[in-house]
Amino acid sequence: MKAKERMRRILDDMTEMFPDAHCELRHSNPFELTIAVLLSAQCTDETVNRVTESLFQKYKKPEDYIAVPLDELEQDIRRIGLFRSKASNIQKLCHLVIEKFGGDVPREHEQLTELPGVGRKTANVVMSNAFGVPAIAVDTHVERVSKRLSIAKPDDSVLEVEKKLMKLVPREEWTQTHHTMIFFGRYHCKAQQPKCEICPLLDICKEGARRMKPTANVRTSKKASEATRPRTKQG
Repeated sequence: MKAKERMRRILDDMTEMFPDAHCELRHSNPFELTIAVLLSAQCTDETVNRVTESLFQKYKKPEDYIAVPLDELEQDIRRIGLFRSKASNIQKLCHLVIEKFGGDVPREHEQLTELPGVGRKTANVVMSNAFGVPAIAVDTHVERVSKRLSIAKPDDSVLEVEKKLMKLVPREEWTQTHHTMIFFGRYHCKAQQPKCEICPLLDICKEGARRMKPTANVRTSKKASEATRPRTKQG
């Protein structure tokens, strides 16, 4: 099976499992999405949504975030991991958005990555979800799934994973591919307990085959042991 055909099979099976995959970070505009993605680093979307529910009611625009002392903002997001550094980045980001971009989140990828706390992944999420520009954001789920399914090599960098996916997936499907792979990794191909035994992609997944092999060996050994066990005479 050629690489693109294999990728098509992977995406079709994932889409069948998760037809409604979407961005789970709640937001109502590009600025809120940027803040939410910044907060999501090393933190679950569920926790971020709990925090931003009240955060986005208190802070409506960049000026609101810099109108309060840093320690107040820290307290508002204290349930988020690395809340101190994230609070600092949010205020720096807001200053730059106001001073350089007229108060609006920039629409260009290079400009987005100029913002404190905004890396390539965050910029890709904002570009694709807020501005409709096709992009594949490689987070921990996308990276894990790509490497387990041999779409990328185990030692590939995040950027290399992104480039390989962009090459294999039609551009118009990049954004949805990002969402579908995240759902697959978050709810099925989990880091610690992947559901290999019910995975439709097990036949092309070396990682799955490796994980299932010990179970098969245990069964084989048990059968062999039972077959060679001395039988006791009856009667």
